[in-house]
Order: sequence, then C-alpha cells, then structure tokens
Amino acid sequence: MSIAAPSNPKEITLRGIILGILITLVFTAAQVYLGLKVGLTFATSIPAAVISMALLSAFKDATIQENNIVQTIASAAGTLASVIFVLPGLLMIGWWAHVPFWPTFGACAVGGVLGVMYTVPLRRALVSQSDLPYPEGVAAAEVLKVGMASREGAAEGKAGLRAVVWGSLTSALFAAGGAAKLMAAEVAIFFRTGAGATGIGASSSLALIGAGHLMGITVGIAMLAGLIIAWGILVPLMSNLTPLAAGVEVADHALGIWKTQVRMMGAGVIGIAAIITLAGLAKPILGGLKSAMETARKAKLEGASLDRTELDIPIFIVGLVTLLSMVPAGWLLASFLQGGPLASLSVPLVAVGVGYVLVAGIFAAAVCGYMAGLIGSSNSPVSGIAILTILGAALSVGMVGRSVMGPEVAQALIAYALFVTTVVLAVAVIGNDNLQDLKTGQLVNATPWKQQVGLLIGVAAGSCVVPPVLELLNHANGFVGAPNLDSISDQPLAAPQALLISTLAKGVIGGNLQWDLLGYGVLIGLGLVLINFALKKSSNNQYSLPPLGVGLAIYLPSAVITPVVIGAITGYLFDRAVEKKAGGEAAKRIGVLVMSGFIVGESLFNVALAGLIVLSGQGEPLAVATGMGEGTSMTVALIVGTAIVWGLYRWSAKSGQAVHRS
Repeated sequence: MSIAAPSNPKEITLRGIILGILITLVFTAAQVYLGLKVGLTFATSIPAAVISMALLSAFKDATIQENNIVQTIASAAGTLASVIFVLPGLLMIGWWAHVPFWPTFGACAVGGVLGVMYTVPLRRALVSQSDLPYPEGVAAAEVLKVGMASREGAAEGKAGLRAVVWGSLTSALFAAGGAAKLMAAEVAIFFRTGAGATGIGASSSLALIGAGHLMGITVGIAMLAGLIIAWGILVPLMSNLTPLAAGVEVADHALGIWKTQVRMMGAGVIGIAAIITLAGLAKPILGGLKSAMETARKAKLEGASLDRTELDIPIFIVGLVTLLSMVPAGWLLASFLQGGPLASLSVPLVAVGVGYVLVAGIFAAAVCGYMAGLIGSSNSPVSGIAILTILGAALSVGMVGRSVMGPEVAQALIAYALFVTTVVLAVAVIGNDNLQDLKTGQLVNATPWKQQVGLLIGVAAGSCVVPPVLELLNHANGFVGAPNLDSISDQPLAAPQALLISTLAKGVIGGNLQWDLLGYGVLIGLGLVLINFALKKSSNNQYSLPPLGVGLAIYLPSAVITPVVIGAITGYLFDRAVEKKAGGEAAKRIGVLVMSGFIVGESLFNVALAGLIVLSGQGEPLAVATGMGEGTSMTVALIVGTAIVWGLYRWSAKSGQAVHRS
C-alpha cells in the first residue's frame, strides 16, 4: 500500500513520552482524589498541553504534533482514574481490605487497551465525518495552535503556565487552611419545612469551583435545576411524608431522606438518560464500522493512497489485539475467583465475564465517545454507563450463581460483578478520551495511528499509578460504607459513585433493590428528556438542559454540586465580561488554566495529606485549635475563597491584555 505523506513532522519522541508520563503521575493522582471525594473528574488535555508547550519550547525542533502526543498520553492516564467510581465498592462490601496492585493494574490495562481498540473504527464516523462540537478537543487544539504559532502565542504559553502554577498554589493553600481548621470545610444551612426539612450545603473547595468553570454554563444550569428538584421539591416532600422524629437534628433528617430515597431517584434519572443516549447511537456506530471496513478494502484492493492524517491502526491489528486481549481478561477474571466460594463455577462465570466485557464494552465506548463529542469528556455520562453496566453484570453473574446461593456466595457474586464492571468502565472512559483526543489531532494535522499508540502508552502509565494512590487513600482515610479497619483518619472519603454502584449490585443479587424509587427517577428522567428535546427544538439547538447533568445534581451531595454551579455561573460571567475587550480570547484561555490549576493543586495537596496521615498515624495531623465558632469559620472560608477567585479572574483578564499587547 502506498501512503501519501506530504510531510512527516516529529510526533512520537522519547522526550515527549517521558514528559507525558511525568504529567500523568501528577494528574492521575489528582483525578483519583477528586473522584473519591466528589464523584467527578476533569479533562486534563488543556493543562497538559500548556505544560508541554512551556517545557518543550526549550527545544527548537519541537512541533505542534509532538505537543499533541504529550497531552494525549497525559489525558488518557488521567481519564483512566475514573475506574475509582467502581473499585472502592470491593472495599465497601468487605471483599478487599487493601487494594491489591496486580488485579487493579490488570483491570485498568485490559480495559484501557480495549477502549482504544473499540474506538478506532469509530473515528471517521464520529470525528472526521461528524459535526459533533467536541468542546474540549477543539479547545485543546486552539491552545496548541496559539501556543506554537507566534510570539504572542509564546507569551500566552508562559502566561498559561503561570496560571496553572498560581491556581495550583492558591487552591493547595486554601485546602491547607481547611485541613488546619482555620476555616470551615463546608458552608451549610438546614431548616424545617412544615413537618419535614431541607437545606443546602457547599464545600469550601476551589477545585469544585474550577470544575464548574470547565463544565460550562449549560451543564451548570442543568445542575442548578437538579439542586432545585432534589432540595427544593423532593427532600421537603419526602421528609414531610416521614415527619421529623423527636431528638433528631433538622440537618440529619434532611440528609437522611436524601441518602435513602432521593439519591436513588437520581440514579434512575441518570440511568434512563444513558439508555436513551444509547438508543440513538446505533446508526453512527454501524456507520463508523462500515466506513473503516470500506477504507481498509479500498486501500488494499485498489491500491489507493491515504493521507498521513487518515491513517489509523490497521483494522486487522485492531481485531487481533481485541481478540488477544480476551486472554489476559479471562486470566484476570479466573484469578479473581480462584480459591473463593465461586471456584466451582469459575468456567461459566469467566465465560460470562469475558463475553460481557467484549459486548458491553463496545456499547459503553461508543456511548461515551459520542457524548464526549456532544458535551465534552468531563461531562460524559460515566455515572450512567457504570449504573447500566453493574445492573447488567449483576443480572448476568447472578443467573450463573443462583444454583449455589448463600451469604458467602452472594458476597462473592457482588464482588465479581463489581470487578467485571471495573474493566468495562475502563473501556468506556478510554473510548471517551480517545475520540476527544483524535478530534484535537485532526485539527492540528496529527497522524491518528500515532495518537492511538500514545493513548496506549498513557493507559500503561495510568494503570501503574491508580493502585498505589487508591491504597494510600484507603489506608489514610478509608471510604464511607467500608469497614475501614486499617484506616487512620475518622473522616472517610465519600466515594459517592462507588457507594451507589455497590448498593445496586447488592440490591440486584440480594433481590432487595429499591425498584420503586428507581422507577420514580426514571419517570422524572423521561420528563427531563422531553423538556430537553422541546428546548433544543424551539431554540434551534441553541439551548439545552442535559438530563444527565440534572440527574447528577439529584444524585450527588449538594455540598459538591453547589460550588460546581457557582463555578459555572462565575465562569460564564467572566467570559462575557472579557470577550469583547482586547485580549479577551487569551484571557478566557488563561482563566481555564487557572481553574485547571485549582483542581490540580487541591487534589495533590490532599494526596500529600493522605501520605502525612499514614506517616504520622494521626487522622488530622495539621489541625490547630483556633477557638473559632462554626459560623465564624464558615464566614472566613467564604471571604477567603471569594477573594481568591475574584483576584485570579482579574489577573487572568490583565494577562490576556498583556498577551494581546506583546
């Protein structure tokens, strides 16, 4: 086959691989912590691209395509951290006391490789021949183009690196203030509503403000709608049906109703929104496969020349790697069952598990990839995919294990279903990231197969980082709902996604799932789907209310969602304020990097704090006695947080003007 390659720019280099892996170590640790604390992760492509450009600018022969490979490696690894939405469930049900390295590494690596392979045939249908907006992929490409194009771009690259550093330092110091008890970790108010109660809370977290800015106003408004539905309608309604008992605090009553009833409705909203998304994807999936097959046949039989920017990993190799990956997948699942109460059923269970990974993984990767194109990888419906996957896995393995049911067998089946779901989720999130990165590559004239190799390198790096960071946090803090027999701190991490996934698995296999509450959530979700459809149609796709965003806000704690909504609104107001001024576009990009720094700084501080907890053996090693009351510490947190956000937004605007003048 002859290949037309008008140019052959430097792309995969040793220095680029090393830099990508080093950035991976930082961002994966940050992602693992953030996901365990609040159940959300963030896109690492843009900050990785900025750091790469700033460091590779020392080399005169650095290219935009080389920087693109660096961000591709780093983004793949950071995305892979989303497996922590499921893995802590194995600790919560008491199956694991510690996080073993090799099974965790294997689940991440096998799932990640399959995620890359499954989405290779979808590139043409969902990227090059699609009008999907890919907001984060396009933004990363713009950052790369600006940073490499001119003297002004070089100035912006330096300002961007300063933005990441400033954001990281201030958020780390702000988090340290909370750890030292100099300010409240959460600002909250709860009150009675007739015989019931409700309220609202907000974590003192710059990372969540940053996440809201990155998600954007559309998702922010959807989450605001979810907050109103959850805490303005459902919690007051359900708590009035279960009146406040004597001696019970108002906050405890409201939070109890939310945890036991409203949250499950949120899961139903997320689940139905994900199913409806899946139903609309059959055509692009089949179209992508058909296009890939036709291109391969055309190149082979007709001797057609393909441009470098259209070269994927050959479809034959994709198929071969996919089939070969089933061998380590089967070995991994068989090892998980070895010596346990399900050992006698290991052959049928492994067969079901491998088949499930193969089939469910394809659908999960396609759905997440499509949603990454639609609303960005940060907002992709990973929660919904995980919910659907655990329901399918629990039903599948439950049917096989029915013949030998008992308490120990039930726990083992739940654990096995969670482990299979971990592999499928790794497939989904890497598929999600792959298409986003390939869009960036398309816009900077990268070679697709080289990016796909970069993704595989990122998968390997991320798979090495996730297990030790997860075990460090398990030993230091532990997780809500887990025995935490060996944890030092008495403040376990919420791990909200893993808690829900393990609850669903126990409910399906134990036969006591709250189907009525899930059903109510499904009805709410269907209503939201109709509202979203009507809104998009009446505004010619200008406005939307993503049902998944609403469902997440019903399902996640208000303490998590409120600062995300605030971040989305303040980010929108900042962008509107600077867009018509000189250097406005540069200011917007610098603002994004400050917010990325907020996430990185706070998350890395808390990973380091976990290490300090383990080394010192103290649950709160930085705490100092201040004598401040709860109200005072909340006020301090509010004032300091507001000053930091306002000050750095103002700095971003001035930096944008300075870049414009340079």
